[in-house]
Amino acid sequence: MAAEFKKTIVQVTQTVTTPTTTAAQQNINNNNVETASWQSAHPTLRERNALMFNNELMADVHFIVGPPGESEKVPAHKYVLAVGSSVFAAMFYGDLAEGESEIHIPDVEPAAFLILLKYMYSDEIELEADTVLATLYAAKKYIVPALAKACVTFLETSLEAKNACVLLSQSRLFEEPELTQRCWEVIDAQAELALRSEGFCEIDLQTLEIILRRETLNTREAVVFQAVLDWAVAECKRQGLGPTTRNKRAVLGKALYLVRIPTMTLEEFADGAAQSDVLTLEETHDIFLWYTAANKPKLDFPQTRRKGLTPQRCHRFQSSAYRSNQWRYRGRCDSIQFAVDKRIFIAGLGLYGSSGGKAEYSVKIELKRQGVILAQNLTKFVSDGSSNTFSVWFEHPVQVEQDAFYTVSAVLDGNELSYFGQEGMTEVQCGKVTFQFQCSSDSTNGTGVQGGQIPELVFYS
Repeated sequence: MAAEFKKTIVQVTQTVTTPTTTAAQQNINNNNVETASWQSAHPTLRERNALMFNNELMADVHFIVGPPGESEKVPAHKYVLAVGSSVFAAMFYGDLAEGESEIHIPDVEPAAFLILLKYMYSDEIELEADTVLATLYAAKKYIVPALAKACVTFLETSLEAKNACVLLSQSRLFEEPELTQRCWEVIDAQAELALRSEGFCEIDLQTLEIILRRETLNTREAVVFQAVLDWAVAECKRQGLGPTTRNKRAVLGKALYLVRIPTMTLEEFADGAAQSDVLTLEETHDIFLWYTAANKPKLDFPQTRRKGLTPQRCHRFQSSAYRSNQWRYRGRCDSIQFAVDKRIFIAGLGLYGSSGGKAEYSVKIELKRQGVILAQNLTKFVSDGSSNTFSVWFEHPVQVEQDAFYTVSAVLDGNELSYFGQEGMTEVQCGKVTFQFQCSSDSTNGTGVQGGQIPELVFYS
């Protein structure tokens, strides 16, 4: 899968010791136990039950798991599986119970099936990036909701722009609405990163069409068009076709006409879509006329601009002021720490400008967590002499997790004195998001919780 996650271990109860090997690697076999009283070495029911996982000892059923040529034989115990899954209960003890000693399961990956069984024998869940989606499929197939929930939680906490489109496709397949909503939050806020990711090129056609219909994609249409071209090339390869104009249009079908080409600027269209080989000469000609002619031709492409997302602003000061000897900038750093109670996407900062008339500032802004730089940008802004705030933006919105402190910094370069904030608040409620602020040791220009620069955080939620 294109999704890239870190390994995590979820323990359903606290009495189980985490193993050092993965479920796929572990193959306990006690057929050679020397003593007949091996049970006495394992005093709890859980220990004895866990010892039976993937164990030939007393096994009364075997599964041939995986597609032909890649399958593995897995021993199991009917009673244990029936207690943990209504599907297995019906399979072994229902009216249509199967009598075979070997049961073939070609549609489940062996590693995922072992993770499923391990949970049913021991209440222990060990998930990894490579198998979490296959494990979710197995948990859904055999109706094991606790394992399915653990898989969804794993995916939600590992979700980022580069895997959001793939997980959107999978969340729809598995009918997981909460995971679907989280995918949309990431795709909307970090649309450019999501659409340019390798994972975007791996989605199915239906998911592609759903994304292209999305009103809240927060990116330029030129980015959307290029992503569609990249997807078409990848789809041709999957189908064993050459990436010719005809083949790319064929695999795209009506999805091509979900791109809102007329909402590009004329320059974007001329430098990009008009020079691609996907549009016909007639389409290219008509779009150029649509941009320039008074009598505009009818187009097959949507002409309404996407709504995108509206930035929200967390303002942390109750008033602002200026004095003749401050706030001055000579390359020193203004910095503040913040935490939120809900995952958001930081898009930029609102800064104070000159208190003495129109002035231009260059500024380097930065976002860090535990000393690691997550984003930075070197840009400029022009202030008009008012106490308004002036927005500066990161190149891409940055995902910020809940209940962790982050540091935002701004190093301004300008000759003019500026306004500064007063009566700062340690906690600010912005819609459904609560911000907490604390002073940063990076701040060398006087900014803190009570006063200074960086009056606003600009974000999407």
